[in-house]
Parts: sequence; C-alpha cells; structure tokens
Amino acid sequence: MTIFHRQRSQGMRFLRGLLLPLVALAGFAFARSSTGDSVLVLLDPSLDRDNFSIFFGDLEKQGYKLTFRSPKEAEPQIIKDDVAQFAHVIVFAPDTKSYAADITPQSLVSLLNKNTNLLLALSTKQTPITSLAAEFSLILPPPGTPLISHFPERDTPATIIPVEPPRAQSLVSSNLAPIWFSGVPQALGNNPMLVPFLKAPPQSFASDGDSDSGSDALVEAAEKGGEGLWAGSQLSLVTGFQTLKNARATWVGGIDMFTDEFFNKEVSKGKQSGNRQFARDVTAWTFQESNVLRIDTVEHHRVNETLPRETYTINDRVTYTAYISKFNPELDLWEPYSNIKDMQLEFTMLDPHIRTALPPVPGEPGKYSVTFRVPDRHGVFKFVVDYKRKGSTYLESTTVVPVVPPRHDEYPRFLSAAWPYYAGAISTSAAFVIFVALWLGGDEREPKKGKGAKAE
Repeated sequence: MTIFHRQRSQGMRFLRGLLLPLVALAGFAFARSSTGDSVLVLLDPSLDRDNFSIFFGDLEKQGYKLTFRSPKEAEPQIIKDDVAQFAHVIVFAPDTKSYAADITPQSLVSLLNKNTNLLLALSTKQTPITSLAAEFSLILPPPGTPLISHFPERDTPATIIPVEPPRAQSLVSSNLAPIWFSGVPQALGNNPMLVPFLKAPPQSFASDGDSDSGSDALVEAAEKGGEGLWAGSQLSLVTGFQTLKNARATWVGGIDMFTDEFFNKEVSKGKQSGNRQFARDVTAWTFQESNVLRIDTVEHHRVNETLPRETYTINDRVTYTAYISKFNPELDLWEPYSNIKDMQLEFTMLDPHIRTALPPVPGEPGKYSVTFRVPDRHGVFKFVVDYKRKGSTYLESTTVVPVVPPRHDEYPRFLSAAWPYYAGAISTSAAFVIFVALWLGGDEREPKKGKGAKAE
C-alpha cells in the first residue's frame, strides 16, 4: 500500500509538472476555491445589488457562480435531503429580523459541519444574526452603539473610520491602503479558533454615534484598570472562525465595507482605499482559496527498510514521513508545500512518549520526515500529527501501530550487564569439577585390620 501511494505521488508530481504551464495559460484570470464554486447570496431586499456591483462582479470574474435569494424566500433551499446545496453562503442581511424556515441559527451552524463556508455581515441592531455571533465567542456591544473615532481629522462622520490594515499578517495583502469601515466592533472571547483580520484603531470606541454617550465612562474604566471592553485595538472589526473540520466563517462588523462607495472612496487625495483588495483577501480565506493545506499520505518503516510493519519491536529505529500539499487557487491544483517549520510528531500511548520535530526534507518538496527510536515499552501506540495554527488549515493524522517485546529468538545471547552472574556460575562449576577430580583422584589407603583378624 505504501509503495503504491509513493508511486502515485511521484506520478502526480510528474503530471503536475507537465500540466502546470497549460493550466496557467487556460485559467490565468481565475482563482478557484478548493471546496467548490457555487455561492448563495442572501441579500436583504432593502439593499440594492448595484451598490455591491464591484464585489459581486469580482467574484463572478474569478469563476464563482452566484445565486441570489431574499432571506424570506423559500427557494433555493440551503440544505436539501440533509445535503448542503452550495459550497459557500454570503449573508448580507444585517437588519433582517425574520428569515425563511430553512434559515435558522441551527441551520447555519449545520452548514459548517457540512463544510460550507459562511460570510456574514453584522448590524448595530439586535437580530438573529447578532445573537448567533455569541455562539462563535464574539461579544457584541449593546444595540445602537457602533464604533466611532474622531481621529484622524477628516470630513466624514465619526462612524466612518479609516482603519490601518495589519502589516505583519499573511492573511491579507501587504502594503494595503487604509480601509474604510462603518459598523459594530466585536470583543473576542478566549477561543483559539478565532482569526482576527482587522483590529479597531487604538483611539476608537463603541458608543452612540450622535452624542458619544458613554465615552467618558469607558475612558475612566480604562484609566482605573477596568475592562475597557468596548475601546481600543483589542476590538476586532473583521473576524474569522475555523472549525475543527476546517470549514470557515467570517464575521464582518459592517456591510458598508463591501459597497462600491467604500471601494472607490479615497483615504487621501489621489489615494484610493484598500477595501477592494481587503474584501478579496477576506473572501479568499473564507472560501478556502488561501492558506489551505492537506496531508496527502504518510509512511512509516524501520530504518534500512521500505515497507511498514504490522508491529514494531521496542528500541527499533523507525522513520516517519508525511507528504503535505497546499492548494493553488490560480491553477486549481495541489502543490507540494515545504514551508512549515514548526510541525511536530508525537508517538503516543495515552500520553506522548516521544514528541519530536517533523522538519521538511531539503530538496524534496512537500516531504517531512524524522527518525526516532521506539521507546522501551510495549503496547498500542499511535503516530500523531496535530498541526493547528491560526488562519491555516488544521493538519491531523493518526496511525495506530502495536509495539511488542522481542521474540524469544530475538534476544541477544549474552547480556553485558549479566557478566557477573555468568562469572559466578562458571567459577562455581569449575570449582565443583576440580573438587570432584581431587576427590576421586586422591591416594588409596588399606583399611586397618580388626582384633578378630589378629587372633586368627
């Protein structure tokens, strides 16, 4: 089985090398998702689709097939016969308070279990979508309190804020211009699955947009070391969430971020905002185009062998190998990926007995390998790879192998630690032989005659 997988992997790499130039020419303008290209857009009737023409047009140019539906319409169904009908769902209905029967918080969560990705826009009003956000460890401020900031000075309202994008983050493009934002911030709970894309400016806070009510209390709480929950860069404006099954959901604090107005709005004279590219980066991550990894195959065998064993013996030298690929959305192909530097392998039985680095093999793209000695303990062990990093696909692999003691004919003839016992046994045997030889080979003496024999 392992040889077959290795030959198949080598054949796939050879074919990939031949097809890459052709695919690059044929699909140069397209960027595809690793899970599918069907998208359902739940658009509130109060929103004009033309106001989002650039955003939706970019998705269609990338090869996505968009289907629009009102939140209260019954068709097309999101889930039919317990099967998700779309690879991705965009919920642009931030103010909608009632949905069709097939759109409930439970059904949206079940979509993630079926590997359907979600892009959801929030509102300052209390709606079923804002209630659902709490299930994803997002804490929203009270209704009617958007994010405001009076810095930098500008001719826009305090609720329309230019936000500097993160500079040291691989999820968004580098050197982006500031991003226009208007909406509600989110405080993040202690959930390791959350992936913040855009943080609020340090001088911003959530409050009444007209009177700044509550701002003094926030400042006072921060000065006294209180929570200061709705102020500063601890707030997130765009937050991703990745499930254990690698489905992705992204929560956006305001739908205006995707409008043509914000796409074309200048942040300074002659400098256009970074909203369009930022929206592209967010949807690429949400739709599983970017940062998508997978483990193709794993191998394990003893040193100087090539085939895996059904069982390993204690103290065996074993080599474990994993082949990892990354999805290339422009070519719609999986390519060998060797840029993971901190992956680990565990050899575990209840608790890890061995935890060691699993580094990439130089000169062999996508191959990660390590050799270690099996512990001196028999039982049922597992090779475990559990790589979880924010923003990237979780990599998990478990292979069960028994570890047994040596057979009776596999033990060494003589143990160095037992030489004192060997010497004792040999010396005792030698002494006994010498004693017997001396006893048997001693002088023979005639017995003395008794008195009766003398009388005769």
